[in-house]
Amino acid sequence: MSESTTATTGLTSQYTAQVTSDLERNAKEQERISTDIAALQEQLAALQHDHSVLVNVQQVLGVSPTPLQPAAAPDSSTVPAPRNKKTAGEPGAAKRTRAKKATDTGTAAQKSAAKKPASKTGAPKGVLPTLVELVRSHLTEQSDPRSAADVATALDTAHPERGIKTTVVRTTLENLVAKNKAQRTKQGSSVYYTAPTPAEQTAAEIPDEAQAE
Repeated sequence: MSESTTATTGLTSQYTAQVTSDLERNAKEQERISTDIAALQEQLAALQHDHSVLVNVQQVLGVSPTPLQPAAAPDSSTVPAPRNKKTAGEPGAAKRTRAKKATDTGTAAQKSAAKKPASKTGAPKGVLPTLVELVRSHLTEQSDPRSAADVATALDTAHPERGIKTTVVRTTLENLVAKNKAQRTKQGSSVYYTAPTPAEQTAAEIPDEAQAE
């Protein structure tokens, strides 16, 4: 009976360890996917913001939403050109030619005016840092090790509109650790993270540059 009990206990331990390992892998995969979704949502929000700004610029310039398609107008305008040359001797032909040039000049001015604000609206993308950049910046500013919950609380307070979650921050920190862009220490059952030293950061960037080459 004792041998049977021992064998049963051993099998139970093996199954328990296997199930625990599977659960950990499952949780990590969920966190990784959550991080990807959060990054995509940030990109979508930035694009929606840019779209809103561009629409406002169009309204200010008095340009309707359809003038983007008339970009092909210069190609079609070349068709009547031979007729203008043939009738250049007529008094009305010179007037039509001048009117056409004035129209083309006005259209080009509107396009250039619409393009300039668009380049300025590209700035919000740089103003909206990614979660990875926020986490790295926060670690760099801290002199003491910080837990994932500490980092999430600080970032959520600074950026309440993002709805930053601890699970997503923890996954981001683990990814940084895997890339040698953050350090992880364990104190008892708690895990803390710190930014790498300049020497460690340089050593981590060298392999990346070698792979890029």
